Amino acid sequence: MSRYKILVVDDDAEIRDVVLKLLENENYEVVGAVDGEQALQILDDSFDLIILDVMMPKKDGISTCIDIREKFIIPILFLTAKNTEYDKYVGLSIGGDDYLEKPFSRVELLARISSLLRRYRVYQREEGEKKISDHYICVKDLKIDKATSRVFQNDREILLTNMEYKLLLLFAKNPNQIFTLEMIYETIWEENYDYSMNSLIMVHIRNLRKKLGDTPQTAKYIKNIWGRGYCIEDEE
Repeated sequence: MSRYKILVVDDDAEIRDVVLKLLENENYEVVGAVDGEQALQILDDSFDLIILDVMMPKKDGISTCIDIREKFIIPILFLTAKNTEYDKYVGLSIGGDDYLEKPFSRVELLARISSLLRRYRVYQREEGEKKISDHYICVKDLKIDKATSRVFQNDREILLTNMEYKLLLLFAKNPNQIFTLEMIYETIWEENYDYSMNSLIMVHIRNLRKKLGDTPQTAKYIKNIWGRGYCIEDEE
């Protein structure tokens, strides 16, 4: 099995070198970049994960993430010295998959990386290997291609992050079933639920609904069942 390839983007040479050496010792293939501009020049489909610092000169992590999401669905782990709920919301709302506050422990960094890689790569491989007769899931005017993890709305492709795709697939596979935040987290993240994760879950749901064209007032696809959770209804 080939090694996972990770791009580490941080203008702080000391932090970047520490992370690179740590990941090399864990048998990851790693490449470093000093800022967002260099990262975009290096990045291609061979990478499995991006570790992206938020505060950088020339091109910061937020604008870099926006550019990455125009072409790639590779999971992004933000490194940030900021710890407000707003900063976390911004990072996740523009396409980040997770965040880790500085200073961070090596154990925590490795755990976050392992979790993102497992959800992204193992999940996609297993989906592709399943011997199923129905290649697609269709919900209203949405068509979900399970083999390629692509989503189309009236033949127009909607670009989703890995987490957004997994959320949509969960709802689409189980029409009319109401999922609480706890059920969503333990199914998608495959970890024990903690109340502190609610904001993380909600950001990904809001992003998905926005891309589908849903609003709190006019939800065609993912509906918020007040006080209970979320679901997709299989009838108009």
